[in-house]
Amino acid sequence: MNVRSCLALAALLFFAAGAHAEPYFAVRTGLKCVQCHANVTGGGLRTPFGNAYAQTGLPARRLRVEEEPWSGMLGRYVAIGGNLRANFDHVDVPDQDERSAFDVAEGRIFVEASVIPGRLSVYVDEQLAPGDADNREANVRLWLREGTWYVKAGKMYLPFGWRLEDDNAFVRQVSGINMTTADDAVEVGLEYGAWSAQLAVSNGTAGGPELDNGKQLTLRAAHVRPTWRAGLSASFNDTDAGDRYALALHAGIRTGPIAWLGEVDYIDDDGLGPTGRQLIAALGEANWMPRRGHNVKLTFEWFDPDDDVDEDEQTRTSLVYELTPVEFLQLRVGARVYDGIPQNALQNREQYFIELHGFF
Repeated sequence: MNVRSCLALAALLFFAAGAHAEPYFAVRTGLKCVQCHANVTGGGLRTPFGNAYAQTGLPARRLRVEEEPWSGMLGRYVAIGGNLRANFDHVDVPDQDERSAFDVAEGRIFVEASVIPGRLSVYVDEQLAPGDADNREANVRLWLREGTWYVKAGKMYLPFGWRLEDDNAFVRQVSGINMTTADDAVEVGLEYGAWSAQLAVSNGTAGGPELDNGKQLTLRAAHVRPTWRAGLSASFNDTDAGDRYALALHAGIRTGPIAWLGEVDYIDDDGLGPTGRQLIAALGEANWMPRRGHNVKLTFEWFDPDDDVDEDEQTRTSLVYELTPVEFLQLRVGARVYDGIPQNALQNREQYFIELHGFF
């Protein structure tokens, strides 16, 4: 990292910081994802409990102390929420001109109609920006036994690994299952004691265009304890180009003020090349909370795009300082350094960013 890059990073750290509703919050609190999100596997619309935690447990300072907190509920039957993320990015690619830009990274609205509260609901997640409107999720969910068994059908994010906010993480890119690749599916889930499990049958388009009439099976199961959790995910997709198997181990543990996350993904894809290819990606993350409203995130990622080729591994190291100054507002600033083969300049880039995140 050159001197100018270091000075730029120092300036960013001086002027801003930020936070996200990410899996480390679940590890830090010892709660399941369904406690804070309408999606059982996390992400999207926040529940009344999730909204209460976002206003009382996250911010460094509360502005609305005496007023009734925002719950997201419009009466008994309808809940709404939304996210808006505005970014400033600076990217330095070797032997290329440096690039800087402001952009709206995400503008989304969530609506859930609980036509039979606690049992039957209709859920929609619509992306309004950037670009044209794009439906992310649209499904109906029925709790066969309230809080225990459910069945869901429609368009949805598949249950696989950690549901990270950063869709560019190696484990989310390699698996092809992230928050930009929803699929039409039927999902059956179980929430029982310390266990959380989901099985989805989908069209197989989450990782790209549908190639045949086969179906993709995706399974996720996790055991959740107050200070730790561990889970296993598996996926099988039968396509004309070849079978694709994916396996992931994911775990988290809290040690004092630090919440640790880890995931290892193994992909066996017969459609990549004449003899297929095995891909491995790993993520390790530490989140340190020095005091309420502040978080320091250090992430190291590793990716092997072909286990038959030596010295083609890639790494990505991220340092992000996060702050939630008040309710409904998050700021973050960070740096990511990529390291790959010397012949590929893009694999050796540096990225610095500031993000302002408003939500309700």
